[in-house]
Amino acid sequence: GDGGDGDGQAADGSSKLLKRAKVTKNPFVDTSFLPDKEREERERAEKERLREEFLARQHKIKDEDIEITYSYWDGSGHRRTIRMKKGDTIQKFLQACLKDLRLEFHELRGVSAENLMYVKEDLIIPQHYSFYDFIVTKARGKSGPLFNFDVHEDVRVVSDATVEKDESHAGKVMLRSWYERNKHIFPSSRWEPYDPNKKWDKYTISDNAN
Repeated sequence: GDGGDGDGQAADGSSKLLKRAKVTKNPFVDTSFLPDKEREERERAEKERLREEFLARQHKIKDEDIEITYSYWDGSGHRRTIRMKKGDTIQKFLQACLKDLRLEFHELRGVSAENLMYVKEDLIIPQHYSFYDFIVTKARGKSGPLFNFDVHEDVRVVSDATVEKDESHAGKVMLRSWYERNKHIFPSSRWEPYDPNKKWDKYTISDNAN
């Protein structure tokens, strides 16, 4: 009688081992019969794999080049283009703009990025945001998408066809002191700080919108 029980236990153990072997071979097999601890471990491992995939995809996108058209604004516009990475912050973008603009505009020689403002689609963009933040959420400004890189007309072939460009509306780069002096005068009287919770879908820049 005892020997029979032992054989039964051995067979039962073999059966369990066989089931585990099958699970190992086929990652898509139903895991509902597994003990809770083992199932939880599998689910945790799968979540971790997906998280790593997502982070790798994010990193790849953030490392992509973009060409930003902007206008240095001192009451009139001075249009420029600059190449950045999608993952770069607005502060890093303004530092790069300064480096370029100082050669021509002497009033910028003693200032840092903190003394500048970036206005896009009538919104004042905080410097801690990255271009990626706006691209991935398809964020809109008052007068259009903040960064619209998926429109065919905005992709121009120059030396590198893989570099996406945003030329829908050139954002404005300016001295904060200029804004403070002129914020009651059009067009700066329209500008307001970017608020991710505010929607601008019905806002237009013309009076005869549909």
